Amino acid sequence: MDRETLSRAYDNSGAVADSAERLAGWRDRSARLRARHPRELDLAYGPAERNRVDLFRCGAVDAPLFVFIHGGYWMRNSRQDFACMAEGPLAHGIDVALMGYTLAPEAGLTEIAAEIRAGLRFLRGREEGRAHRRLVVSGWSAGGHLAALAMGWPDVDAGLAISGVFDLEPIRGTSLDDRLHLTEEEVDALSPIRHVPRLDTSLAIVCGANELPELRRQSSDYADAWRRHGNASIFTELRDHDHFSILDELIRPDGTLTALALQLARAGAR
Repeated sequence: MDRETLSRAYDNSGAVADSAERLAGWRDRSARLRARHPRELDLAYGPAERNRVDLFRCGAVDAPLFVFIHGGYWMRNSRQDFACMAEGPLAHGIDVALMGYTLAPEAGLTEIAAEIRAGLRFLRGREEGRAHRRLVVSGWSAGGHLAALAMGWPDVDAGLAISGVFDLEPIRGTSLDDRLHLTEEEVDALSPIRHVPRLDTSLAIVCGANELPELRRQSSDYADAWRRHGNASIFTELRDHDHFSILDELIRPDGTLTALALQLARAGAR
């Protein structure tokens, strides 16, 4: 594909007519959730302004922890906009953390990945003196990419990658790279599909059946690569869902993504 065609192939917002309205709805719903759970907001895990975590507790002692990383092609949105993604897991006895990170172009992708790793270490550090509890890392879109990167890190017990990008080479050929400025070295080092770990760690990879073909291909290819390495995994395309509507399945306590989060938090994929 030429640059214009490739850019359209990854334009999730342009492909979903009501994407702006959906984001606005999540922001409103998230603000209400944050108002109901103000106790552990804006916890600093690093020196940068966006190095913050919001932690929502279900009330159960030593509950599993579900960490959600927001999307926006590494250059848009904030953790506060996505607090409502905690609603489904919270209803099932799972604590939820929403992690922020510095956006491009203020930070390059190498730095962003390092911030996510620091945030996960911070969350583990808060558990010192307590029994180890299962940590599931998750994310949507660009957050799905960052969650996939984290699968090889020691702080992670399982993962749920939603509508992610797992090979950065096509992104380098789009208009997104005007702000990301990806180098060849970053494409190689930070493409999860090129560095699949051999682990007992479980991963679920999910996208919408109505997503752009490139996003569906990225998820399918990554699931194939994960399985070729003998890792436990789940791959599914959710019927009737696009890049944005898919997150309804995490907000809802009876949603498909909530059920996957619960499975991963309690026992992992089988």
